[in-house]
Amino acid sequence: MPKHVTDQGNPSARAAVLVEALPYLRSFYGKTIVIKYGGNAMTDDGLKAQVMQDIALLHYVGIRPILVHGGGPEISGLMKRLGHEPRFVGGLRVTDEATMEIVEMALAGKTNKSIVAMLNRQGARAIGLSGKDADLLVARKMVSPHGDLGFVGDVVAVNAEVLRLLAQNGYVPVICSVAVGEDGHSYNVNADHAAGSIAVAVGAAKLIVLTDVEGVRANPDDPATLISEMDIGQARAMLASRAADKGMIPKLEACITAIEGHVERAHLIDGRVPHALLIEVFTDTGIGTMIRR
Repeated sequence: MPKHVTDQGNPSARAAVLVEALPYLRSFYGKTIVIKYGGNAMTDDGLKAQVMQDIALLHYVGIRPILVHGGGPEISGLMKRLGHEPRFVGGLRVTDEATMEIVEMALAGKTNKSIVAMLNRQGARAIGLSGKDADLLVARKMVSPHGDLGFVGDVVAVNAEVLRLLAQNGYVPVICSVAVGEDGHSYNVNADHAAGSIAVAVGAAKLIVLTDVEGVRANPDDPATLISEMDIGQARAMLASRAADKGMIPKLEACITAIEGHVERAHLIDGRVPHALLIEVFTDTGIGTMIRR
């Protein structure tokens, strides 16, 4: 056997990886997994390529991935280039009419199509959607204890039929978190919350949220306090006690929404880890924090 082949690793170890994945391939075949894409995995070129490869692989083995994304840094960057200063209240972007136009330009016009192009290069047959397409995401104006946030919305309805139609015909939906109101106006929706609502609407087997930390920590400042598994009651308690830090709050809320809506599992995983999606879906140990009923 040529030396360069034997030097690439132990073939038996590689076979063991495939054997370990087999029950998961069987379990998730034909099922939907909703993935919230954000953080460093969206900004680091190497990680972007790996996430796209992971999603393409899920697609090719018969799983139906749906990708939901935000794009906070892209929005803020475009706002500054256009002479607008981003403003946040309670962790949410204050979205006046001019800001809403910029949000749509950044998310639907640039970020979404960039993700679609990367997935298509991997052969995944992706289609980009705004929440305004076919009334995919319908929202109402968010009432916030912090005051008027402008055109920031809460999702009240999801057109799951269009997502099922795409998935059944071999397409990967890529959704940006812009929604339409009953008044026809555009609304800026938190992408974590949108992913949770979509997971419920399509009856997903899993919701997976990519983050920039290892998972949920009992002490947000101490990586050694990672919680590998929790139930929905513990997740609610973390929110009520404010043990979760600001960035983790909407992610936990999305997971709670999903589990309450009968999604089997929700996962918060570190998007900085190469091929984190494959580790979570196809290995016994998984990665990050799993939230269950």
